Amino acid sequence: MELQFDPYSVLGISANATNRDIKRAYRRLARRLHPDVNPGNPAAAMQFQDITWAYNILTDPIGKTQVDRQIEENRQGTNTYFSLRVTPSKRTIAVMPEEQMIYLLAELHAAPQQEEVKRTLTKLNLTLVVDQSNSMNGSRMNRVKVAAQRLIDALTPDDILSIVGFNDRASVVLPATYANDKPQLKARVSIMASSGGTEIYRGLEAGIQENRKQFNPGMVNHILLLTDGHTYGDQERCLQLARDANNQGVSISVIGLGHDWNDKFLDSLAAIAGGTSSYIDTPDKVVGFFNEHVRSLTDVFSERLVLSVAPDPDVSIEMAFKLSPSPQSLELVNGRIPLGSLEAKRSVSLLLQFQLPANMPEGFRTVARLVAMGDIMQNDPQAFQVVSDISLEVAKNPHPDEPPQAIMDALSKLTLYRMQERAQHELEAGNIDEATRLLEHLATRLLERGHSALATTTLNEASQLKRTRALTDAGQKTLKYSTRALVRLDEEIASLMDEN
Repeated sequence: MELQFDPYSVLGISANATNRDIKRAYRRLARRLHPDVNPGNPAAAMQFQDITWAYNILTDPIGKTQVDRQIEENRQGTNTYFSLRVTPSKRTIAVMPEEQMIYLLAELHAAPQQEEVKRTLTKLNLTLVVDQSNSMNGSRMNRVKVAAQRLIDALTPDDILSIVGFNDRASVVLPATYANDKPQLKARVSIMASSGGTEIYRGLEAGIQENRKQFNPGMVNHILLLTDGHTYGDQERCLQLARDANNQGVSISVIGLGHDWNDKFLDSLAAIAGGTSSYIDTPDKVVGFFNEHVRSLTDVFSERLVLSVAPDPDVSIEMAFKLSPSPQSLELVNGRIPLGSLEAKRSVSLLLQFQLPANMPEGFRTVARLVAMGDIMQNDPQAFQVVSDISLEVAKNPHPDEPPQAIMDALSKLTLYRMQERAQHELEAGNIDEATRLLEHLATRLLERGHSALATTTLNEASQLKRTRALTDAGQKTLKYSTRALVRLDEEIASLMDEN
């Protein structure tokens, strides 16, 4: 029998569980996850299918015997794992007549590697999708060419590279091929030229098609899209492409170069496709970004990572934000949060915000069931999942409970990013005075935290807003992506949590 997941861990029971234990665990979970009990919750519906599969196989004597044998064989093998640690902002909450919020810090870690096992670089199936419109002419295109050629130098003969250029239409600059003949690959890059307008859909569609030609579950199948302009009329089609690509195991990261591009659109595209979105203000930084991006891809431990979030029927998820390694807002797609990759040496951390109901009865209660799923590159079979079921105590007079330092730190930094977002929303609504006030307050907070350069930029934009009733394109993106970068989970604080 080839098990995709351990049915005991799916039900949250030990391998020594009796038939009675199995039935009790299943019923307890079914009361929270069954579609009749938890309607309109796609994550709960999918998790209900998982627990039903686990229940059926473990209550069948023949199936259970085969499962136990397979688990024992797996213990003797070399397969590794990743872990999911979830820390609530409070362990005990008060009975209140109104709804209240709680935060969960979820952290995914690759298993510590055995020192005697030599790590090999993860193989890549990488596609570059590059804007070749008129606005890329000159230094921008020149630096992108240099960056692509340096990237080629960093690839191994086992890696696959394809390059698509786009303007009003798409053209395949380099069909998907192994990086054996690097001079020939670089020669293909050197002929790229700028002309025409910007239609991202055409480029993205061609890039996905090229990546799929060499799709391999044993590789990181990834698309890196770079643009310096707006696309018009095709945004929804681009987002659907991103959803389809992610469903098929291809992640997409995006780079906005310069100031004249749609940050909301590119952020959503990357979040849907399990990638990252980045802002590069000058062409000189493209080479360094490409190098770092490829380095992180070659260190991938687990790929096609998603977090399934199933709140209890009376609980709702309000927000999901990735803290590290690349801070950004996350998208809930059919109850799942695409997370892309987990590196061997860098954890993935995210903050989840839930709304709890009013007038909860005293006692222990569950909040949400989280399931992290991904393919571990070196495992056979690759699929792995880990479950975390979150419960809290509800009391009339709980003992004062300070949130963990890591959560307090993340919320404090996230407040700065949200303040910038609120200012932007007020500006879009025409509330210039309120937007200006928020920016001035943000500048004060940044200065208090020692970010003097960013505080100065914020004050300059507030003054600009007073005078012209608009932010500069460069200033708006600098504020957004700089305050977002501040949210990164502090590794020192995370290590303190480990010690505690």
